[in-house]
Amino acid sequence: MPEPEEKEKSNFMIEKIKQRPIDKRKLIQRTLITAAMAVIFGLIACFTFLVLEPVISNLLYPEEEPQPVVFPEDQEEMSPEEMLADNMQQESQLTGEAEPPSLEEEQIQEILEEVYFDIEHYAQLYDTLYDYVYEPEDISGRISVSQHLVTIRGVTSNVDWFNNIQESSNQSTGVIIYNNGSELLILVDYTPLREAQNLVMEPHGGLYQIPVSLKGLDPVTNLAVVSVNCGDIPTEWQETGGLEVASLSSPLFYAGGDTDVVGKPVVAVGSPMGVNESLGYGMISAVSPLENKPDMQVYLLQTDIYGSKGANGFLFDLYGNLAGVITAQEAPSGMENLIVAYRISDLIGRIQKLSNGEEIPYLGISGVEVPYLIREQQEVPNGIYVTEVEMDSPAMLAGIQPGDVLMEMDGAATERISYFSSRLMQHSPGDTVNLVIMRQSQNEYREIDFHIVLDRVK
Repeated sequence: MPEPEEKEKSNFMIEKIKQRPIDKRKLIQRTLITAAMAVIFGLIACFTFLVLEPVISNLLYPEEEPQPVVFPEDQEEMSPEEMLADNMQQESQLTGEAEPPSLEEEQIQEILEEVYFDIEHYAQLYDTLYDYVYEPEDISGRISVSQHLVTIRGVTSNVDWFNNIQESSNQSTGVIIYNNGSELLILVDYTPLREAQNLVMEPHGGLYQIPVSLKGLDPVTNLAVVSVNCGDIPTEWQETGGLEVASLSSPLFYAGGDTDVVGKPVVAVGSPMGVNESLGYGMISAVSPLENKPDMQVYLLQTDIYGSKGANGFLFDLYGNLAGVITAQEAPSGMENLIVAYRISDLIGRIQKLSNGEEIPYLGISGVEVPYLIREQQEVPNGIYVTEVEMDSPAMLAGIQPGDVLMEMDGAATERISYFSSRLMQHSPGDTVNLVIMRQSQNEYREIDFHIVLDRVK
């Protein structure tokens, strides 16, 4: 017989625990929420990394700030006696001979009188000029003009009626003006490249194409400075002797408006004949100021070199210095086929601004220097006589009028336009300049002070 205790156990109800059915809807919701949160946290992590990574990299591996581009001041012109003595000294250093004694002016004249030129010398002269442009001389170590030049090509892509991509390109000659080892700066006439979508640099012969970026553009002169990463330049190109920086300080083409350069020989390189890598020889036939350029003094070098109406390129003197930038749009009426150029020494301040990626300040006045006789006879103050004020310019909005005489800028006298232009280039758009103006009122000039906020050249 079973015991009572066992009997009681057998009388208990046996329960079976069933699991609750899975709610698939809630499970999907939780899965989606988890996935969404993961995506959100991932995006936040990526954003935080992108923001903090440059900061951390700069702290761990600080980069040196690039030094601002500064071009040297103009040099003094050398006399023929100094040039001859300098050439003789260089020759003695190359040959190892003792330094020759200094020559008197009469001795130099006697040497020159004994020189006789025939047709062979004439042909040799042109050969020498060609070598000066394209072939460096190993003995003197002279750099040829072509080693300063590159071709900047602008590429534009278009789609025809059948959705075929067609590429067109224009080109302009550039001259190398700066090289700090990491960046190559090139001055170029930007007129043929304005519609380009991409810019590339090509050396003499067009063996390579290097990407180019626009550093700065001057709408007044249509000149631009473009930049090339030195790391993109093939080593073999650098080893061929190209990519040499041109000198912007010619002893024959200094600022100031003097006409002593008339008759000096020059070579036109780039595309003076409308064809890339064309060449022209000649001389400076005239120097004239351009009066349609606000806030600047720029002289036009007119030559006797017959070229193309669409010419671009550069003028070099015979000492390896850049003398001018060829500009077809400024050719005087009736002289459209003669090569003319902006004098480079007048553009140094603007080129320096473009080279540093800075905008050019804009005041908006044009003027002339008051001649001595006018000052004496008509009692006009010694300053810049304002001939024109640009519409809607900072100068016009401030109240400056044609007929005013600009006397001072920021406490410094401005009796010459070159002084005014140079001081203006020391400012940036948004700066306030303090001008002292003399204005005629009731047969006498009265002083007026202006405080004008500069704009940028557009």
